[in-house]
Amino acid sequence: MPSLKEIKERIASVKSTQKITSAMKMAASAKLKKTQYQIGCFLPYQQKLNEILNSLLLSATDFESDLTKKREIKRIAIVVFSSNMSLCGAFNYNIIKLFNETINKYKYLNSRDIEVYTIGGKIEDYVSKLTPSLKIKGNQTKLIDNPNFDGAKQIADKLISDFLNQKLDKVELVYNHCKNIVCQLTNMESYLPIQIKQSKITSIAHTNYIIEPDKDTVLNTLIPKSLHSKIYTVLLDSTAAEQAARVIAMQTATDNASDILDELTIQYNKQRQQTITNELLDIISGSEALK
Repeated sequence: MPSLKEIKERIASVKSTQKITSAMKMAASAKLKKTQYQIGCFLPYQQKLNEILNSLLLSATDFESDLTKKREIKRIAIVVFSSNMSLCGAFNYNIIKLFNETINKYKYLNSRDIEVYTIGGKIEDYVSKLTPSLKIKGNQTKLIDNPNFDGAKQIADKLISDFLNQKLDKVELVYNHCKNIVCQLTNMESYLPIQIKQSKITSIAHTNYIIEPDKDTVLNTLIPKSLHSKIYTVLLDSTAAEQAARVIAMQTATDNASDILDELTIQYNKQRQQTITNELLDIISGSEALK
């Protein structure tokens, strides 16, 4: 049985840990709020841009772009988003699991024909230890700590250039989608070639646009903008999912610390009471012996 001193030290240790987890929860909450504000500002633009692009592509039956052409898949790039830090629940585990499932889809390819854009320190560490090794393109860990459009645009431009030069035949995105603060869903999307989404809204809406100077010029301008905004949107989405997962994880850790403190306090009080009782019995026994 631990002594009163040991129990007291454990209580102090748990209280110290509880202060850390509570502070980390507050920091993650502030970062989540900031990222949600960024998403709220940018997402309507990205959604409207995609809606216009889809409607124009549906109506432009004679339009041709290398970015929409499907080819036999011989070389592929996977852009995968994780966190730089731990203490965010199953966030990184889930993304690694989906990444492995994605890799297994293309196991018929040589490992040299699979490029991985690792945006996050945890996924970069994991991919670097894989056997056979995969080609990691660049170091993008700073983008997770400071999501910005310029960094996302650089990645998108590189992917677009490689696809147009036929260095890549397909590009896929693997990331966590922040549905809400308690639910983060792993998601895999095709990035290139561009897929036209058929819907009643877009099939009706395309007749409402007056296009100047001409449809081909507008489409050739909109497609890169849409691809740039997609990477940035996914980056913000993944960052929000990470912070939401960390808020929940730290809240759970703080609650668990409270439960442990309650148990230790009860144990300390019981043992202290027992110690006092034993001391009283010794005093009473000694006084009786002197009579």
